[in-house]
Amino acid sequence: MENLIILGTGPAGLTAALYAARANLEPLVYEGNEPGGQLTTTTDVENYPGFESGVMGPDLVDIMRKQAQRFGTRCEYGKVVESDLSGEVKKLTLENGEVKACTSLIIATGASAKYLGLESEQKLLSVGGGVSACAVCDGAFYKDMAVCVIGGGDTAMEEAIFLTKYASRVYIIHRREEFRASKIMADRALKNDKIEPVWNSVIEEVMDVDKGVVTGIRVKNVQTDETRDIAVEGYFSAIGHKPNTDPFKGQLDMDTVGYLVANHTKTNIPGVFAAGDVQDSVYRQAVTAAGSGCMAALEAEKYLESLHD
Repeated sequence: MENLIILGTGPAGLTAALYAARANLEPLVYEGNEPGGQLTTTTDVENYPGFESGVMGPDLVDIMRKQAQRFGTRCEYGKVVESDLSGEVKKLTLENGEVKACTSLIIATGASAKYLGLESEQKLLSVGGGVSACAVCDGAFYKDMAVCVIGGGDTAMEEAIFLTKYASRVYIIHRREEFRASKIMADRALKNDKIEPVWNSVIEEVMDVDKGVVTGIRVKNVQTDETRDIAVEGYFSAIGHKPNTDPFKGQLDMDTVGYLVANHTKTNIPGVFAAGDVQDSVYRQAVTAAGSGCMAALEAEKYLESLHD
């Protein structure tokens, strides 16, 4: 039986592991299906403290992992598919059928950005070729360039408005003839001279996969079936995120979308803590995730100590 199991190896999980390992809790970390989380799909990270000239996303994850392992963290591949958190001993069932038990648990499984699923989109995403789901993270790379935002909700409006700080033109691709965003957000976007809506349209292809970087998009009008190409160098998906919380449904408090509800990382079950994007639908930044990972580890340490009082 483990003292502490941590689920996830993004900034939240690895920071939690670092603090827990230094507290001699001997944490066991499971990587899941996305080792490193969303940082592994990011090329240059320029807004993480301590890296004056920036750092590649995968490199940052690797540094964090090695630092945590230096103090005794054990990292293993494994995805939790079921859980029983009802007793003092928490039980986790892995994809291979193995059941692991622990006294305390930190859930840092993150939230996966939703994409359209186009083959061209996924290929460019896999190589960091200009496909993103975070304007705050990557917008500064597109100074004086044209970009597109996919979506029609408040998130899409926020991303598009933010991108106007850098981009010369922001196209919002939406399949309907009006946004589903709140009126105030939609009006704010439409009044911005840099933003151009592309109504009643869907993306058929992201170009240019052969060059490994976005050079444009091919859109189809759903009313006329006409297609046209739009030259852009950045592609931002803003159709939402899915928190990776399925194994804990019915046990942990969640909001309507599925994000874990936590009070200073504490969930409604003693000994179970949440850190990073799995409980943060607002900021979704590596540095805020790392901060909450630190908090979760400190709370887990206090919890384990309380069991021996």
